[in-house]
Amino acid sequence: MSISADFNASLVCPPFGEVIAELQQKNRSPRVRCLALRNEIPPSDLYCYLHARFGPPNGPQNFLRNDSSDNLVHWEWMLRTGAGWILFQGMNFRTAVMLLDVPEISQADMPDLAAQMKADFGGHGKQMAQLRKSLEDWKEFINPYQRIRSSVSSLRRELLALNLQPENEAIPDITSVQQAFDTDWSEISARYSKGLGLCFGIRSMLPVMAEAFVNLLLFALMRPELKSDERLRDNVIRQPIDVRIKTLSMTCIGFESQIDYKHAAFKAYHTLVNERNDLLHGNVVLDKLKFNEVYFNRRVPVFKQYRSLWERTVGVDIQAVGLHRLAHEIQVVDEMIAQLKSHLDPKTLQFIEQVSTERDLALDERRGIFGVLFSRRLVDMFLPAEVSPGAAV
Repeated sequence: MSISADFNASLVCPPFGEVIAELQQKNRSPRVRCLALRNEIPPSDLYCYLHARFGPPNGPQNFLRNDSSDNLVHWEWMLRTGAGWILFQGMNFRTAVMLLDVPEISQADMPDLAAQMKADFGGHGKQMAQLRKSLEDWKEFINPYQRIRSSVSSLRRELLALNLQPENEAIPDITSVQQAFDTDWSEISARYSKGLGLCFGIRSMLPVMAEAFVNLLLFALMRPELKSDERLRDNVIRQPIDVRIKTLSMTCIGFESQIDYKHAAFKAYHTLVNERNDLLHGNVVLDKLKFNEVYFNRRVPVFKQYRSLWERTVGVDIQAVGLHRLAHEIQVVDEMIAQLKSHLDPKTLQFIEQVSTERDLALDERRGIFGVLFSRRLVDMFLPAEVSPGAAV
């Protein structure tokens, strides 16, 4: 059965006492139907419309929620429709529409319900506009620093799971036919090929991860007079990384002392950047890439020193990719970030510690406020389309 043309117009917001009386009925077992509105009507439009038409949310979930964004139901209206009730519940992924003793409406009717509401916007446009203007307008965005750090951690777990131990797994010179047959070169080669690819990716990202942390500091702490001027802001952001670091105490609030770029942590980072550039850009630096020296008498090779098959194959790749340097380079980045944090005042440090670990950040551009909107838990629930009388809901 289709929704009636006047269904939305018939909705009434009863006195709160009537809502309480309905909830306190002990012997009543209403037939409950659970539907959903997603983006047939934008949830912000629905919230403003219901608020403008019926006043503040009056449903029981408003009194059960925590005073935070960490709730299953963020807002709720409980409205009378004929002999039944309809509840609109704002959740994380949809607006739940709970029908109590309203059997004639199904999920297929939700677009029509949304259309009826939209058609009524004009009658409440002024109130809706005033309410929308009073709302804080936040934009959520991905934290580049945390995204890179998470990727590095994930790749490193994969690398460690391969359990590469070249010092113990190096295949010795073949001295017998049986040894030649017992050596599974394909398995070893495949495992090390994957591992060295992971190592290459991690080493390539490490300097970027450190730079992303510096950029996070600039975004979160840049002085208002610089942030509000587009040219000044862009000038700060586009400076070479060493200049950005050296001037953090001048361009940002929250620093108790000036950064000494001569500190060993920054010297090690500078070396790391040079190593990464050679690796990533394929620079031909002979001293870093050479693995063997040999004489030739015309076309006859005369080796200066014999190297094993392992040393001439997998060993070359291990050296070139820098598997043995990875743990140290991760430590270099962590020590540089720790050194930057050591210059922050306690309150700013606590704030940066929080936002740097979050993947999802947010900005209220109008007020210039930056922070975290939601916990790492995003909860959802599934309800059956219809619950029979007497069943638990």
